[in-house]
Amino acid sequence: MRLGFNTRVSFDDDNGPERGLRDGIALFRAAEALGYQSGWVYQRHFDHYLSSPLPFLAAAGQHTHRIRLGTAVLPMRYQDPILLAEAAGTTDLLVDRRLELAVATGANAAFDAVFGTVGTDARTEAQRRQERFLAAVGGETLHVVDGPGQGAPPGTALKVTPHSPGLLSRVRQGAASLGSAVRAAELGIGLITGTVLHDLDQGETFGEYQARIIEANRVAWREKHGTTPPPVAVAASILPGTTAELREKYASYDLQRRTEGMAASRPRGALEPVISADLPAGMRISPVFHGSPEEVTAAVLADPGLAVADEVVLFLPPGFELAENVRLLTDLAATVAPALGWAPSV
Repeated sequence: MRLGFNTRVSFDDDNGPERGLRDGIALFRAAEALGYQSGWVYQRHFDHYLSSPLPFLAAAGQHTHRIRLGTAVLPMRYQDPILLAEAAGTTDLLVDRRLELAVATGANAAFDAVFGTVGTDARTEAQRRQERFLAAVGGETLHVVDGPGQGAPPGTALKVTPHSPGLLSRVRQGAASLGSAVRAAELGIGLITGTVLHDLDQGETFGEYQARIIEANRVAWREKHGTTPPPVAVAASILPGTTAELREKYASYDLQRRTEGMAASRPRGALEPVISADLPAGMRISPVFHGSPEEVTAAVLADPGLAVADEVVLFLPPGFELAENVRLLTDLAATVAPALGWAPSV
């Protein structure tokens, strides 16, 4: 079992974005020292969170040496696929090929007024851009110059530069449903599941559906490629409380997450969420595993989704301070992680 973490790299009105970015780098350094294998960041536009993950990861890579640096996730609807491929190749080479790219094609067309509208639905457009991005990252020829005035001599094959060989093998689909997991296999890329899933059957738990998603991905991969599927990562809120004070704090966060949904643990000044805790039918938010280390360990081991994963990515509450996050990573590494068979990187 590999172990990672996911941070929003948030900032508040009191300390500002520079402090938040520097705390984010300090968190990656601390996690690497603890032996974590990966650190992931999320992209969120126009709010008190990281909006441009690749420059941040390029900087974090200059302060770390082993830990893999991931995006979880980049929504493809608003990405220029060629510019993203160029930035990804540059970043990967700067961080010694430690970049992990998770992209998503969810229909989150919330910012068309800023990024521009398209002549189709958001998901179809995102999938089109994703396919173009994968071709670019994979080093495919994007265009052969067939006349004058095209920036290069006729006959020139235009490919993304700099090209980082092997980066394509580290691209994943961020999946929230069975269909996205199968699509990942069909595209020949890896899989990571997040903290919100949809299309659950009535009465199905989050963990049961997560396990079903992973199994569908692996079956589709074997049918399509005839090889062993790549490792699957899952995000999870795992908060072992090593003191009474921490157990109370984590229980409060769990209650807030269940009653306020996406509004839980927001930094001061962040936008009010437009999605409440009353999610549509078939949509679920991930559970929070909290309590004593022994209670949390038992619950994690009993969860069907975590049981079949290859890597667990600890979802850190967005409103936590640097010291709180480091304490959480430290406690999890010392208590729950050994029961998962985790061997820290050194």
